[in-house]
Amino acid sequence: MHRKQIAIIGGGPAGLMAAEELSTSDVDVTVYESMPTVARKFLMAGKSGLNITHGEDYARFTTRFGASEARLKSALDAFTPQMLRDWAGGLGQETFVGTSGRVFPKAMKGSPLLRAWLNRLTERGVAVKVRHRWVGLHDGALLFETPDGKIEIKPDAVLLALGGASWPRLGSTGEWVQGLREAGVDVADFQPANCGFDVAWSEHFRERFSGEPLKSVVTTSDAGRFEGEFVITRHGVEGALIYAHAAALRDSLREGRRTVLTIDLAPGRSEERVARDLARASSKDSFSNRLRKSVGLSPVKVALLRECASPQQMSASELARLIKAVSVVVSAPRPIAEAISSAGGIRWEGIDQNYMLKSLPGFFVAGEMLDWEATTGGYLLTACFATGKAAARGLLNRLTDIG
Repeated sequence: MHRKQIAIIGGGPAGLMAAEELSTSDVDVTVYESMPTVARKFLMAGKSGLNITHGEDYARFTTRFGASEARLKSALDAFTPQMLRDWAGGLGQETFVGTSGRVFPKAMKGSPLLRAWLNRLTERGVAVKVRHRWVGLHDGALLFETPDGKIEIKPDAVLLALGGASWPRLGSTGEWVQGLREAGVDVADFQPANCGFDVAWSEHFRERFSGEPLKSVVTTSDAGRFEGEFVITRHGVEGALIYAHAAALRDSLREGRRTVLTIDLAPGRSEERVARDLARASSKDSFSNRLRKSVGLSPVKVALLRECASPQQMSASELARLIKAVSVVVSAPRPIAEAISSAGGIRWEGIDQNYMLKSLPGFFVAGEMLDWEATTGGYLLTACFATGKAAARGLLNRLTDIG
């Protein structure tokens, strides 16, 4: 009998996981990737330690996806963080939970995991064709640009895992949006997620403190209250602590509101204690030394106070209030090409329970193409893996239904 031919377009985590799921069935699977190698963004993420998932309580884990929590729940239930860890272990890559709850391979890098994964896919008969860029449809066929010219293929089903629009140099360009919109697919505009933000620093502050970490602070916005550290950049602010606020700050700016990130520079002390400590400080000390000796503020924290207000003229109680709630006004998110991930994509209303596009029967979608977002911490990768697996299962369900 004729074996069904399945085309997966996109060789990132979602596409490769879909290929693995499909490889266990009686179908032929080919992955088409536009770049010279697969999973380039995955490998880049692993350069500083591949945060593959998170070890927190699973009920808490599933709440990390905002408005998409309910739609992602079934996919995550079928490939939980523990299942992901077991899967990595099966490829010879044991994992561990770091002090922050984030989960990493013991090797830390992504390359050993990817090599073992690709070997498994090859053993199962999955074909991978690189430098094959999908450029659209022609008379019901998929049209690709390849080093040998344009080709057309007519698979029995297609799974798209083309990514979002962040890190375009690694392959996630978002170029697919126009073609799918022309085919009737409802796609929300891409926006930067897990990104830095612009702040109008003075030239002195920018030159002196760009690249300096602001450690042991608590930040507050409409997203909530989070503790950690972030980095002062030439443009503004960046880092994991900023990413926790990114969606709230971005949406506030889009609505045209004055958007403020509030920073507690001394989270271990109450405002009253800070005021008492300041009042006891020696008047002979310089302003910076007073803050260093009495409150333990680092030079960058003192400079931030000066940047955002005129603290030298304040009383001890007024200065304490400022230290506990410095207002940093952000003016814009950094460009999407710099963002860790993107928000936006194919709206959930446009796909069915099998992750098939309602306006393009036989086309399934997974990963960052879908309209969801999450903060860093392993949530992004887990959902990409999980939706790749879910879309593959949905594709197999349809093949079964249509015979």
